[in-house]
Amino acid sequence: MNRASAAALALLALVGCRAETAAKAETKPELYVLTSLPLLFDEGFGLGPAKGEAAVFLRDHYRLKPIDLPSQLPAGATLLAAQPRALPAEELVALDSWVRGGGKMLLLADPMLEWPSKRPLADRLRPPVAFADTGLLAHWGLRLDAPEERGLKQGQYGDLGIAYDSPGKLTKVGGDCELSSDGILASCRLGKGRVSVVADADLLNADGIDAKLGRGSDNLSAVHMQLLEFTGRAR
Repeated sequence: MNRASAAALALLALVGCRAETAAKAETKPELYVLTSLPLLFDEGFGLGPAKGEAAVFLRDHYRLKPIDLPSQLPAGATLLAAQPRALPAEELVALDSWVRGGGKMLLLADPMLEWPSKRPLADRLRPPVAFADTGLLAHWGLRLDAPEERGLKQGQYGDLGIAYDSPGKLTKVGGDCELSSDGILASCRLGKGRVSVVADADLLNADGIDAKLGRGSDNLSAVHMQLLEFTGRAR
């Protein structure tokens, strides 16, 4: 085989590989992400992707679409909101309207975040220790309280044994939400949309859970199952 033929074959193989990669990416469900946690970008000074276990898992299974504000969401999309920062009133209205119009959201709202951060305490980009509920949960008929005691708490999601880290407690004060027996999970139908609320964002801190209990991958599988249910790809 001459050099020209070898080069042509190499080029065809490269094009085929890129096409296969693109095809695989297209088969992944689309997931919008609103978060203060290091799930998209590293907390260092660079712009590189986050390297934690949860970040890699999400990139492997979804086409991630980072957003800064709920008003950027398209109709009918699926949103992972993990310990988001406080939102202005108009954005809370936009989020509520988006859900009721058919949006699906998994909200991890933690009143006692244990996830460590590299950022200084005064850094405005540091994840908030407590979920900044400025009325949205109450509007949906829920109250979120901090835990009485800090520490790990084991739970169940389907057949999966999962672990929470200092989870809060949700209480129903109205609306159309169903609560788990331990008060950590709430499932709500709002108009045409659906919201699942988890009173623990540390559920996604697979590295931390692994270090303490060795169960981080089960946590990620539980989150994955919920998101796939929202995207219509659950098996």
